[in-house]
Amino acid sequence: MSRRLTLGAVAAIAVILALVAAGCGGSKKSSGTTGGGGGSSSGGGSATALPASSCTPIYYEGSGKPQYLIASDLPLQGSGRTQTVQMTEAIKFVLKQHNFKAGKYTIGYQSCDDSTAQAGKWASEKCSANGNAYANDKSVIGVVGTFNSGCAEIIIPILNRAPNGPVGMISPANTYVGLTHSGPGTAPGEPDKYYPTGKRNYIRIVAADDFQGAADAQLAQQLGLKNIYILNDKEAYGLGVATDFKNSVQKLHLKVAGFSAWNGKAASYEGIATKIKQTGADGVFLGGLICENGGKLIKDLRAGLGSSVKLLAPDGFTPISAVVQGAGAASEGMTVSVAGQPNENLGSVGKKFVKDFGATQSSGQVDPYSSYAAQAADVLLTAIQNSDGTRAAVADQLFKTDVSNGILGSFKINQDGDTNANPVTIYSIKGGKQTTFKVITPPTSLVKAA
Repeated sequence: MSRRLTLGAVAAIAVILALVAAGCGGSKKSSGTTGGGGGSSSGGGSATALPASSCTPIYYEGSGKPQYLIASDLPLQGSGRTQTVQMTEAIKFVLKQHNFKAGKYTIGYQSCDDSTAQAGKWASEKCSANGNAYANDKSVIGVVGTFNSGCAEIIIPILNRAPNGPVGMISPANTYVGLTHSGPGTAPGEPDKYYPTGKRNYIRIVAADDFQGAADAQLAQQLGLKNIYILNDKEAYGLGVATDFKNSVQKLHLKVAGFSAWNGKAASYEGIATKIKQTGADGVFLGGLICENGGKLIKDLRAGLGSSVKLLAPDGFTPISAVVQGAGAASEGMTVSVAGQPNENLGSVGKKFVKDFGATQSSGQVDPYSSYAAQAADVLLTAIQNSDGTRAAVADQLFKTDVSNGILGSFKINQDGDTNANPVTIYSIKGGKQTTFKVITPPTSLVKAA
C-alpha cells in the first residue's frame, strides 16, 4: 500500500519534505531466536544485531551464526498494527522457506520499527536513526521497506551513502512517484536528490501514485461520475495523489468541481460538506490519510452530502478496517484503491503462499501487503544469492530483478526502480467489510497525463 504520513524537517540529511505513501502505522511485536545489542561488524563475519531500541532480536534458525542481516523497516505502532506485524511474519516465513540462506550466504533477519507510540505512526527521527543504524552495521546487506514513502525519503539517501554501499532497499508498499521518477505533483530535484552518489539503490514492487491516480479516474468514469470534487490533506502524499487524480480526470474529460484541502486537526468538516454540495458534485476524492482525521471527514461529508454522492479514497485510507472503525456506517459504499493485486487474483505460486502462510496465522487471513512483503523478501534473497556478497553488488542485482511465476506473478524492474506490473485494486466497503470490487491497470497514455 501506499504506498504508502505529519511530515517534518530532517536537517541531519538535508531532507525537508517527508512524503507519504500509505497507511498510518502498525504494532510492536518482538520475536526471534538470537540477538543482542547494537553495534557494527565486518561484512562476511558473524552478524551483529541492530539496536534493540528499534529492532527485534535476530531471527535465525540456521546452523552457526548468520553471516549477514536483512532488516525490515515498518511502522509497528498505531492503527495499522495488525497489517504491518503480519508483513514481518511473512518475511520470516519466506526466510525460513529458504532455510535462512541466499545461495552460499547465511542470512538472519531483524524487524525494525520506524514509528513512535506518541505519533502512532512513522516518525522522521526514527526513520533517520534506523537508516543510520543500517548503514553503520556492516552486516546489514539489504533492507525491506519502507511502508510509508515519507520514511523512504529519509532512509534512501542514508543507505545510498553507506560504507561499501550503497545498501539495496526494496519496498513492498511505497507509492509516492518522486522516489523513483519525476512527474506532476513531485518536488524539484526528485528523484535525483535521494541518490547523492549518483547510483540507484532503491526499487519498489508496487505501482506508483501516477498509476493509482489514473486508476481512480477510470473508476470515476466507470461509475458514471461527471462532476468530482477533489480534497487533499495538505501533506506531500495526499497532495501528490490528488494532483495525479485531477490530471487523469481532466484527461478523461470529467469535470473537476473543486480542488481544496482539509485540516487534519479540525473539529468539524460541515463547512467543507456545504461547499461541496453547492458545486453539485456527484463524487468526492479524498487525497490523503485516514489518520489525518479521515474518519470524522467521512462522517461529516456523508451527513452533509447524503448517500448518493460517491466517496473515493486512495491507499492512504488503509487499512480499511481503520476506515470502518473511524467512520462507522458513513463509510458504507465508499471505495479505496490499493496498488497491487488482491490475493484472490494471484497465480498458483501466490495462492500457495496465501494458503500456507495463512495457516500460520490465528485469523487465517492474509493481508494483501503480506504477499507483497513476502515477494520483496524473496527478491532481496535472490539479489544476495546472485551477488558477490558485497552491499554494492546486492544493490546492483536488485535492478536485474526478473521474476517469473513468483508470488506476485511475473514482473521486471526498470532502470528507475519501478515494476512493469502495475495493477491497482479497488475495494469497496459493504456491510462494514472490505470487498474486492475490481482491478484496474490504467493505460500508459492516462498514466502519463497523471
